[in-house]
Amino acid sequence: MIAWRVAAHGEPADVMSVEEVPVPEPGPGEVLVRNRAVAVNFPDVLLARGMYQERPPLPFTPGIELCGEVAALGPGVDAVTVGQRVVATAIGVMAEYAVVPAFSVHPAPESLDDAAAAAFLIAYQTAWFGLHQRARLQSGETLLVHAAAGGVGTAACQLGAAAGANVVGIVGDKAKIPVAEDSGAARVLLRGDDWIGAVKAEGGVDVVFDPVGGKAFAGSTKVVGFEGRIVVVGFASGEVPPVRADHALVKNYSVLGLHWALYQRKRPDLVAGAHAALTRLADEGAVRPVVSETVPFEDAAAAVQRLADGTTTGRLVVAVGE
Repeated sequence: MIAWRVAAHGEPADVMSVEEVPVPEPGPGEVLVRNRAVAVNFPDVLLARGMYQERPPLPFTPGIELCGEVAALGPGVDAVTVGQRVVATAIGVMAEYAVVPAFSVHPAPESLDDAAAAAFLIAYQTAWFGLHQRARLQSGETLLVHAAAGGVGTAACQLGAAAGANVVGIVGDKAKIPVAEDSGAARVLLRGDDWIGAVKAEGGVDVVFDPVGGKAFAGSTKVVGFEGRIVVVGFASGEVPPVRADHALVKNYSVLGLHWALYQRKRPDLVAGAHAALTRLADEGAVRPVVSETVPFEDAAAAVQRLADGTTTGRLVVAVGE
């Protein structure tokens, strides 16, 4: 089979290349999937740079999220069947075939095509656990979403609106405003403007969903209200901000970390329950991944680089096979 490989750390466009490698075989507790589509995620950028929390030994195959059909089952796996259309997540799936842990495999929502299904699992699970499991978002509360036109940002906007929250989105440029609005943001502000003053003038927010870090987090501490919750999802800005315990004490807010992959290992029952709830929302039309473009397999490195450069809105998906 052909697979994208990373032989040295650096910018994705410089270090990703296509190679021919053997089709892997599933071991105990594993599933072999013939991929139909692979979504591009920011961890792909960090993996290429050698900056992700997991650092697979070189050379390795990037890609962490897919939609495909089950090709073979390893010993002890009976939750899915050969030929079933599924979504799954694991490092190393930017290839024609991928072996993934059985616990990461879920039925693909019938209401989503392959590209949308490939972009469904990580972003919506991240947003779901951030908003509902960690922040306990309530109907009528105000939710602030940073990078509201990005993959996980649009998911958070959609889920916030579905939960009855008043959603405020922060985006990087005017072209991204309609994307955030279409995803459920009632108000969208530009990161380069005085969004802090605008949000404070409206009374602040109850929950902040922050995949950006850096200055975005610092601004969030200024607009979060009494008993507010800031959910730290990631650091797309490249800057890990300090958390001032004294400031959290004086304003009486909480800073909550979210590492969704831990739930897969520690509470797979919660992940399965969230997938069922999210699938129902997708079937009802309340949520749908914003796939801005599907690119051919040979353009995967360029797609990951575009995400690294911050020039994308919604999700990029790589088509695999026919």
